[in-house]
Amino acid sequence: MPSFHNGAVEIAYLDEGEGDPIILVHGFASSKNVNWVYPTWVSELRKNGRRVIALDNRGHGESAKLYEPAQYSIPTMAGDVLALMDHLAIPQADIMGYSMGGRMTAWLGLNEPQRLRSAILGGIGIGGLIEGTGPGETVAKALEVPSLDDVTDPVGRTFRAFADQTRSDRRALAACLRGTRDLMTRQEAARIEVPVLIAVGSTDDVAGSASALGAIIPGSEVLDIPNRDHMRAVGDKVYKTGVLDFLSRRA
Repeated sequence: MPSFHNGAVEIAYLDEGEGDPIILVHGFASSKNVNWVYPTWVSELRKNGRRVIALDNRGHGESAKLYEPAQYSIPTMAGDVLALMDHLAIPQADIMGYSMGGRMTAWLGLNEPQRLRSAILGGIGIGGLIEGTGPGETVAKALEVPSLDDVTDPVGRTFRAFADQTRSDRRALAACLRGTRDLMTRQEAARIEVPVLIAVGSTDDVAGSASALGAIIPGSEVLDIPNRDHMRAVGDKVYKTGVLDFLSRRA
C-alpha cells in the first residue's frame, strides 16, 4: 500500500482507476478499507469512470498512530488531505467524507474551496457539524477501558465494538476523538459556496438532521438514506446512486 509523509506523519492511501479524481475520507474509528473498499465504493466509482483516492486518516488504518489530542484537530487532519492532493499533483477534486471525514470535507469546502470541485458530506448533519451531538468524552472513555463489558453507555458501546471489530489502536482513537471537537458555526457553514450533497441515514441519531444543515449551506442538496442508521448507511445502494447522480451533474 503506498504512503507519503506530511511532515513527520506517514499517511497510507490507495489510488486506483482513471478519470476525474474523487478523494474519499473515512469516518472515526474506520479506515479506507472499512469505509470505502469493502462496501464497494471504490469499485463502483471506478466503474463510473473515476480515479479513486482514499486515505487512512492519521491514527487509523495503516497510517501513523499519534497519542496527543492536539495532533488531531480538524484543520490538521484536513491538511493531510491537501498534502495528499499535492503529493499526487491533483489541483482540484471532488471530495466525499463520511462522519468525521465529512467534517474535514466541510472544513475544506469553507477554507480551501479552490481545491474542491464538490463536497459530499455523508453521515454528517447539523448535529455532527454544528451542534456537537456526535461522539464525545463518553466514547473516548469507552475506548480506554479494558473490555467492552466495562462499557454501559450505548453510544460508547457502539463505537467501542466497532473499534474492536476493526482492530484499531484504541488509545490513538481516544486522542483523535478528544482532538477533533472543533465545530463549525452556522455563519461559517453558510459561507460554504462549493456544490454540496448532504447524505444521512433516516434513522441516524449520531449525525443530526441533514435537512437542517441543508437549510444553512447555500444551494446544497439533501439525500435521505431510508431506514439506515449511522453505521449501516455507508454501503447503502440509495447513497451510492445519489452520489453518482450528483457527481454526473458536476461534469
